[in-house]
This record gives sequence, structure tokens and C-alpha cells, in this order.
Amino acid sequence: MESPTQSNRVLINANIRTLDPANPAAQALAVRDGRILALGRTDEIRALAAQFLPHAPVLDLQGKTVLPGFIDSHTHFLAGGFSLLAVDLRGARNPAEFVRRIADRARLTPRGEWVRGGGWDQETWPDSPLPHKQWIDACTADIPVFVTRTDLHIGLANSAALRLAGIGAGTPDPAGGEIYRDPATGDPTGILKDAAIKLLEAFIPKPSPDEQATALRLALAEAASHGVTSVQDVTDWKNPSWSEWELFRSFRRRHELTCRIYARLPLVDWDRARQALPAFEFGPAADPWLRFGGLKGFTDGSLGGRTAYFFEPYSDAPGYCGLLQEEMFPEEEMERRIREADQAGIPVSVHAIGDRANSLLFDIFERVAQANGPRDRRFRVEHAQHLLPEDIPRIAHQKIIASIQPAHVIDDGGWAERRIGPERARFTYAFRSLADAGVILAGGSDWTVAPLDPLLGIHAAVNRTTADGRNPAGWQPEQKLSVGQAVAAFTTGAAFAEFAETEKGTLTPGKFADLVVLSADPFTVETSRLREIQVLKTIAGGRLVFDS
Repeated sequence: MESPTQSNRVLINANIRTLDPANPAAQALAVRDGRILALGRTDEIRALAAQFLPHAPVLDLQGKTVLPGFIDSHTHFLAGGFSLLAVDLRGARNPAEFVRRIADRARLTPRGEWVRGGGWDQETWPDSPLPHKQWIDACTADIPVFVTRTDLHIGLANSAALRLAGIGAGTPDPAGGEIYRDPATGDPTGILKDAAIKLLEAFIPKPSPDEQATALRLALAEAASHGVTSVQDVTDWKNPSWSEWELFRSFRRRHELTCRIYARLPLVDWDRARQALPAFEFGPAADPWLRFGGLKGFTDGSLGGRTAYFFEPYSDAPGYCGLLQEEMFPEEEMERRIREADQAGIPVSVHAIGDRANSLLFDIFERVAQANGPRDRRFRVEHAQHLLPEDIPRIAHQKIIASIQPAHVIDDGGWAERRIGPERARFTYAFRSLADAGVILAGGSDWTVAPLDPLLGIHAAVNRTTADGRNPAGWQPEQKLSVGQAVAAFTTGAAFAEFAETEKGTLTPGKFADLVVLSADPFTVETSRLREIQVLKTIAGGRLVFDS
């Protein structure tokens, strides 16, 4: 990787798609001091470089495609780094493979340490059984285990972990959470949902500073390998020490960041530590590599864990509509926090999955905007996964940004209709309906829930094929985005969502020299081949941070 001081560069003989309507295409560009100096024909930029950048390295891209660096609008960045060190349960095809992977890791785990990891999805298994502690107790013995489902809202603990945490038949369900129990004995099965996970997490050893630094370096390398030059992070989720934010700051001081981080701290910390919150800054005054990006809240859980909150019961759980998160209690607290943060000029983004959770959130946003008066607040709904058709115009009218994660369609599209039925599924991941209504879309991955891979997200938004192979023409195909709309979600839309449209999202003179070199042009390849496109190089602030 190049030195942080290497921020001048020249690219020639490229197919540059700037996404800037005023100058949509170019053959070459010049970078000075980490920002784009000029774009044009190769001969023009060669001449300019000879005069102003005589010592800058020159990359001859031989016709390869260049796009603005991708912006992932929703990550759990440090957790993603740790996931690269943990047991990977993504793609486990059945309970036997799930157990085998955990057993293999347990054999390598020293006594006193935990087996952590996740990515399992029971909906892809025959008959979709939720895992049970008994599956893994025999192969893990006294080694505590806690592994999360792909959505992070539900996890499995073995008996050793439950004993350490003191979770038993007499432990009550916390507000906003659930302990699954054996109906005959009342004993926990090992499955914990949402707020119940906190009962266990307090007993999991905290990673050391060195372990955190290793995880962050892995996350930065993963981002660079996928063309990601900026992330909008859910930072220090369930972590009141803000150790992730402090780690990001330490990397920034040492010039070790190779990806720009827009860090959002928990909304619930507004009551606990509002005086300690960093200042929200944007534009030229803001730090170009690390910014406090406001506060992030939660209304409900996930569809896979049946904790997404709906108006009508789940199709496969009669009488049950899901759960609101604990920060929605007592009543009016979520609205008060959002109102007060908004009064202080701090951006707010809130997770909402189920149609009722989304509708409740839009009501809150509307009342807060009316109470506090007009301003450029850019409220965000994270996920907007299941919507009432009548709520889509409300999102557009209120200028709420929809932070979407298209890659979730690949997994959820195979089983979502079992959960909520075909009618509600019509407005699940309703990307096209939102775009047609004029809603700004900000594309993300939700890493570690899905891979940190914008090209996968673009493919999913455009094709909407599912992992089970049952939807070759696309699941809910009327909700497909065009390639241009999908690429915009991971560039211009995401830049707008973080108040950075004057600094990134397009390749325009004066903006950050953040760009990605691709093996093919997503605008001209067959859409069925979008998934084949590879990242060849990633440049952030003029610095080459990935080279295949």
C-alpha cells in the first residue's frame, strides 16, 4: 500500500464515468493533493500533468472503467473486521453443517475464550428449524458459544454461555426482547432475541485494544478490496464506552485510515452523554477522513427473527405482530430524543423493518419537523424494508432518505412470503416504488449482515435474483432498479445522505479523488453479468489502497 503522502496521480486511457451530469465522461484525470484537479482527454491531461504534476505516477488503464469510489451507507464496520476472525456460518446449508463449523472452531479455541461468529440463516435449511443449544452442547463442552443469525437480531448461546450469564428458566424476558424456552420445562433453548442478547453480552470478554486494531485493519482492507472509499457506520452499537469511536480517532491521528468513516453513535446515548458528543460538521470545515455523523436509533428488530413490527400478524405465527425495541419504551421517549437531537442540529437515522415500525417512525419524523420548523435535516430511515403503499408518498413528501440494503433481497426473497404472505411482499424492498416517488436512495450492505460488496448490492437491486435459484427473473421484479439508479444509490445518493454531495459521489474537479477501477462497465454489460465485474484498483484521496 502506498504512503499516505502519495496523493498526486494521473490516470489515462480510461473509460471514466463521472456521474456528473455536467461532464459525464472522460478519458483521463489528474489528482493533486488528494483531490481531482482535472478531467479530459488523455492528451489534455498528459499535457497538464507535465506542467503541474511532473513527478506524479501515471496509471494507463487500457480502457478499463472508472467510477466514483463506492459509499456504503450502512455498516457495522469494526464488527465486520471481527467477523473475518470468527467462525463463519454464512452459507451453512443445513443444521449438520452449522454444528460442524462450530465444532471445528471449538476444537481450536483455548479454554477461557468464547466461540463467536455468525451469519447462519435457518430459513435456508430443510423445514427451517431454529437452532437449539442441545445441537452444540456436546461438541463445545465448557467453551461458551454465542453465534448470531445473519440479521444480528437473534443469536444462539450454548449451555456454558447461558450458565455464565445466569440465564435460566426463571429469567424474565426483557422489554424489547425474548428468551426462547422449551414449552414443557420453561428452560431456555439458547435462542435470544434483540434486547435479550444484552443479558448475555455483558459476560462476553471485551476485546483488547490490540485486538480491536487488528479487526479495524482487516475491515479497512476488506473495504478497499471492494472499491469502498467511504462508510456510514453504526458505531458503538450497544457499547456505551464509545471505544470504536476512540479507535477510529486513533487511526485518524496516525493517518492509517484508508476509508472515510461517517460514524453514527447510539441515539439512546443522547440522554446519557449528550455533552460529550462530538460536533457535527460538514463541508470544507469537516475532517475529510473521520466525521461524527449524528445519532442512530432502532424501532424494531428483523423479519428473520420475527421481531420486525407489523400491523397484521405474521402469516406463519398467527396472532403475533413482532416486537418494538426497548428504546421505544416508555412511550414518547423515542420522539423526545429525536426532537431534542434535531433541535441541536444533529442528524438522526432510525432502523425500521416492519410496516408498522416504519409508519410509527414517519409519524414521529413528521411531528418533530413540525415542532422544530423547516431546515435541511435529512432524516433517514434505515432499511425501510416493509412498507404500506400509502407511506411511500409520505417518505417523499417529508424528504426522508431511504437507506437501503439491496443484497438482503438475495437471501430474504427466498422465504419472506412464508413470513408475511404475497400481498405484503409486494412492497418489501420496494426500491423502484421509492425511486419513482422521488425518494433519495442511499445504498449500503449492513455488513456483517451481508458482504461489504457494493457490486453485489448493485446486482441485487437490478436483478433481484435469490440465493435459492427460484426467481431467475427476479423476486418482485417490478421493484427492480435500473443500473444507473443502483449505481447512484452507492455514490451520489449515499453522498447526499451524509451531507457530503459537494465533496464526493461524483468525479468532479475539486472533489475527493476517491475512485474505483472495474474490470467491465456496469452500464454496458448484460445485467445478468453484473455479478461478474471485479474491482481492479481502489484509490482513496489519491492514494492507491487496493491493487488486484
